[in-house]
Amino acid sequence: MPPSVDSLSAISYGLGLLAFVGFSFQLALRSQSSWRARLLLVASAMTALWELGGLVYSFWPSTWLWLGYQLTDAARFGAWVALAGSLLPDKEPNDRAPRTRTRLRLALGAAGILAGASLVSLLGPYAPELARTHGTRWVFSLWVAASVCGLALCEHLFRNTPEDRRWAIKPLCVALGASFGFDLCMFSEGMLLRALDHDLWSIRGLVQALTIPLIMIATVRNRDWTIDVAVSRTVVFRSTALLLSGVYLLAVATAGYYVRYFGGDWGKAIQAAFLFAALLLLALVFSSGAIRSRLRVLVSKHFFSYRYDYREEWLRFTNLLAASSGELSIAERSIKALGDLVESPAGALWLRGEDGALRSAGRWNLTAIPQEHSANSALLAFLARTGWVLDLPECKARPDRYPGLTLPGWLTEIPGAWLLIPLPSGDSLIGLVLLVSPRTPVEVNWEVRDLLKSGARQAASFLGHVRATEALVEAKQFDAFNRMSAFVVHDLKNLVAQLSLMLRNSERHASNPEFQKDMLSTIEHVVARMNRLLLQLRSGTTPIENAKSVDLVLIVERVRAAHSTRDHSIDLDIQPGLRALGHEERLERVIGHLVQNAVDATSAGGQVSVRAYEETDRTVIEVADTGQGMSTEFVREHLFKPFHSTKSAGMGIGAYESHQYVAELGGRIGVDTAPGAGTRIRVLLPSPGAASPEPRCRQEAA
Repeated sequence: MPPSVDSLSAISYGLGLLAFVGFSFQLALRSQSSWRARLLLVASAMTALWELGGLVYSFWPSTWLWLGYQLTDAARFGAWVALAGSLLPDKEPNDRAPRTRTRLRLALGAAGILAGASLVSLLGPYAPELARTHGTRWVFSLWVAASVCGLALCEHLFRNTPEDRRWAIKPLCVALGASFGFDLCMFSEGMLLRALDHDLWSIRGLVQALTIPLIMIATVRNRDWTIDVAVSRTVVFRSTALLLSGVYLLAVATAGYYVRYFGGDWGKAIQAAFLFAALLLLALVFSSGAIRSRLRVLVSKHFFSYRYDYREEWLRFTNLLAASSGELSIAERSIKALGDLVESPAGALWLRGEDGALRSAGRWNLTAIPQEHSANSALLAFLARTGWVLDLPECKARPDRYPGLTLPGWLTEIPGAWLLIPLPSGDSLIGLVLLVSPRTPVEVNWEVRDLLKSGARQAASFLGHVRATEALVEAKQFDAFNRMSAFVVHDLKNLVAQLSLMLRNSERHASNPEFQKDMLSTIEHVVARMNRLLLQLRSGTTPIENAKSVDLVLIVERVRAAHSTRDHSIDLDIQPGLRALGHEERLERVIGHLVQNAVDATSAGGQVSVRAYEETDRTVIEVADTGQGMSTEFVREHLFKPFHSTKSAGMGIGAYESHQYVAELGGRIGVDTAPGAGTRIRVLLPSPGAASPEPRCRQEAA
């Protein structure tokens, strides 16, 4: 007779339904080119359908729903039996005779048993008296026979599978054997009592779902099924940790119960202290790096054919190398990335210098090691020739395996020295990494060595890239300093020209009080400018202070006084009170450079003029001359390029510096010229009312 139902059965079959639906979807999304793979999918789908039948019957028990539950149960059982039968080898070990007949007998036997059970179940609604007196017992008897057949099939499958393949098929045999064994117990009791045990039937759906992890492991180990079910190492690791924690807590709870039971008046207090100590011990155990390392090694060794999940390891390795956190330096991250591959908690790094010697470049959880490897040492020559990862304890115990290797004495004396990993870059070594003994014993086999070699190449590439970047930044810093020096030297040349002109005039006007006063003023101005140039040389090309409103009238007056000669007079047309946004000294250099170029380009008797005025939201400075002019090609290709000059003593820096500075202020320089028609240069600057722009070099740095 059908069992009674309650919430326990609904929960059990509901969880089983979710588990098998998810498993079926995962199987359906994978490759299924093998008929065994399709059969596995059918078995999982039929089990999900059976779980659904049990769930529906739990909410609405009726004769017809119980009949549907039994039919789907028969279909589920038959699908798993068919899968197990399909995996039987064609030949038994040491037997050349094909075993097709054995498969056929088992398949037909299972089919006949299930057909008989289904037929008897179908007769129930139409022959109630027969079902009440004989039907239930016959159904249970046939299910017992089917379960025995299933167990025999599992035993036959495992025993006749070649020994080298039993590792792959064992999880499936265990899962199906456990399922058939549970059914055997439940239906045997039902056959004797003519009724199913309510508790056993209620948890049957959950029991079937518990076999899914074993089935998934079997699909991973049997690639010829061509269903690539991914079992995450992280999930297995955490599941194992959770299982161990559950077993531990269960044992603690049992012990705590007996402590309280036999503790008398102090039982409750002793139980609380005992549970607190047990939980504290659990926290300490699972926060231990050594315990986690041992558990990872255990999971990798016993659940997977390969030690590492290479995708996960490579992502973790590259993410650690590229981490922007300031907690660890680049050298420390490189050591830690290699150490994490083999559970090593500390290490040291040596990098090659310009003289070829390898010097200490960093350490991680290890004391400083000042020793270095000389460029012509036997150890470096051996590693460059072989590229081997050296197991230092093995090198000391079995030197015959490493012919030609000579280890420095100080290297073998480092406490816990374990692995020495070369960092290759092309045909040479850029460094070495030393790792100390791991938290848990790790066998250094071919898989570990290959992974360390791959990681070492990646770390070497990363370190080489970092060093190249640092060299490039240093070269750019020198380039910026050289450019700045060129600007300063150009300004010094102009100052020297002023002093030279003053010295030539002093021969004729030395006794003139006005000349003496003007000479002292000029010298004072030159000294002040030279001091500011030295300050700029120390501070860099970026202006020391932000641009501010400056008096253009005073600047232009000083420029005219400095550049006027007997052969060239400079005409001024300046709007009274005109101001511009900039730096007084640098604007004076820009205007002075333009005026000096106009004077140099104009023959004696020619005209040079400076005009300054305000136009909308900008200030305009025009420097015009009646000199020889310039071609359009020269203006486009050479005028504002550095180190291009038409003067025999020129450096080609002034125009370039002027153009760069005006651009930094947010302005621009325009040129109107033609050969033989003179030149007019317009400098457009932000007016004082405009927002002060950040210098472009600062924006780029930001």
